[in-house]
Amino acid sequence: MIQRVVWRVGSTDALEFWQERLAAAGVASERSDGRLLFHDPEQLELELAVVETGDAPLVADHPEIPAELALQGFDSVRAYAYDPDQSRRFLEETMLFTSVGETAYESRGEERGSHYVYDRTERAGRGGAGTVHHVAWASPIDEHEAWRERVVAAGARSTAVIDRFYFRSIYFREPSGVLFEIATIGPGFTVDEPLEHLGEKLSLPPDFEHLRQRVEPVLTPLPDPRRDSVSPTPRH
Repeated sequence: MIQRVVWRVGSTDALEFWQERLAAAGVASERSDGRLLFHDPEQLELELAVVETGDAPLVADHPEIPAELALQGFDSVRAYAYDPDQSRRFLEETMLFTSVGETAYESRGEERGSHYVYDRTERAGRGGAGTVHHVAWASPIDEHEAWRERVVAAGARSTAVIDRFYFRSIYFREPSGVLFEIATIGPGFTVDEPLEHLGEKLSLPPDFEHLRQRVEPVLTPLPDPRRDSVSPTPRH
């Protein structure tokens, strides 16, 4: 069961910025050496960490967040497991992760890497609020079917390749019980609308378009930072 998600930041100044921002929103946090730990409203553990890496940062452009203080992409997830060793062979030989500690692994592609870490527990996992449903890994489209064949050959029970319109995915559980997804990089969200207009309206895959009248009224509207950050035109 995944119990913590970790994001990268570039400096201790970023940690101070986020600690102050969280406090202003009424969220308590705990600082340790190069890290800031807090919980979301459903008590999922979230952590910001100063990470030394050669990976290019993935920084979102937001009018309230200076770029040098912004989150720089995912770094790792932590999972509870009774016996992490039962997953070692699958993670190293099938998923091609690299062991970087007794219960920690690195997954690295051509451009970026991340970490998958276990915390030992004797308590049984239970899904629901405050937990993560699955961990998703990226794959080029032309390698996707080969990944499915690979995990099936290792004894994992995988779904068929599921067409999500914007991407394709397979799902299976690693030996410690955590649900993994391997999703394709592409075709992407620009298959049905241009990049400059992404997020302005609810877009649905064709197979779900007939549900729009049922789905759209019950969704919580999200602010559009691009629209909301536009300054009014001065009058003379």
